[in-house]
Amino acid sequence: MRAVVQRVSSARVEVGGQIAGSIGAGFLVLLGVGRGDGPEQADWLADKIAGLRVFPDQDDKLNLALADMGGQVLVVSQFTLWGDCAKGRRPSFGRAAGGSEAEPLYLRFVERLRGQGLTVATGVFGAMMDIHLVNQGPVTLLLDSEKTF
Repeated sequence: MRAVVQRVSSARVEVGGQIAGSIGAGFLVLLGVGRGDGPEQADWLADKIAGLRVFPDQDDKLNLALADMGGQVLVVSQFTLWGDCAKGRRPSFGRAAGGSEAEPLYLRFVERLRGQGLTVATGVFGAMMDIHLVNQGPVTLLLDSEKTF
């Protein structure tokens, strides 16, 4: 699994002009599920993101995690994180999991975050979405379970 994690002041996702999910301060997570990913990767990535200490403490040091500062999470499915641009000019998405494989892991990831007491909003899996965000910092991180498993 791959994720782009952006620290935001606020974020929302719209589908067909309607707001599907929105949050205040916290993380916008763009989540891509790869072929062969399983529950272990979903759990590891959710736990890793929930524990990231990238919010400022009283001394303005990046010491606080989401739960420490009452942060929220907006999770948006993003199969294009698996796009391979090594050859040619058109990305190959052959390593991205298909919808029937990816959606249950996407949902598991969301539930794992909720299980840690976090407020989690989502987009609509597989839909064309418009994402609006105010990146704070900016702080943007790339996480990849392949680098661990």
